Amino acid sequence: MLETAGVALATFFATIGPLDVAAVFAGLTAGTPQRRRRQMAVRGALIAGTTLVVFALIGEFLLAGLGISLAALRTAGGILLLLIGIDMVFARHSGGTSTTDEEEEEAKAKQDISVFPLATPLIAGPGAMGASILLMANTEGDYALQAVVIGCIIVVVGATLLMCLLSAQIDRLLGTTGMQVVGRIMGVLLSALAVQFIFDGIAQSGLLAAT
Repeated sequence: MLETAGVALATFFATIGPLDVAAVFAGLTAGTPQRRRRQMAVRGALIAGTTLVVFALIGEFLLAGLGISLAALRTAGGILLLLIGIDMVFARHSGGTSTTDEEEEEAKAKQDISVFPLATPLIAGPGAMGASILLMANTEGDYALQAVVIGCIIVVVGATLLMCLLSAQIDRLLGTTGMQVVGRIMGVLLSALAVQFIFDGIAQSGLLAAT
């Protein structure tokens, strides 16, 4: 159970990136009254958390309906997370865990950013959604482990909300360099976890045994 919690927390911290979300949130809400910023942060976190929990609960059934095996899910999910991890290590932004330039420009023209881009794709982005399905699949039907994964989603989304509320102070404290260092460290950890997911998926597929 502790191993599942550790992997889930590391994966969600890396794919959601609370510090990155807080930095973008601070930039998009510059000049917005504090009360309004708080309302958008809370609403965005609630929507994102609900989205990730729903994906965690029904994602495996959806994949089963599409005829996608757990081995394929583990392998594909590992590849996706590996690409995100590489982007984090090299401080690049491909859209897997962040907004694209076009999305950010659209967000600047909106008065309420709680749904877009805060809830999605900043918090509940493709990487976090894929990770929630993958981690739930790894529990293999163990309800206690599934509860741990969902709890980790809530913890990381809650941490993201807290950092958004304190985004101005965090930005001043760490600065650009500090936030990039943290992001690179999480990227290395995520890359290692992703490779393990790929190994597990290939082993479960039976391809190696067949050869």
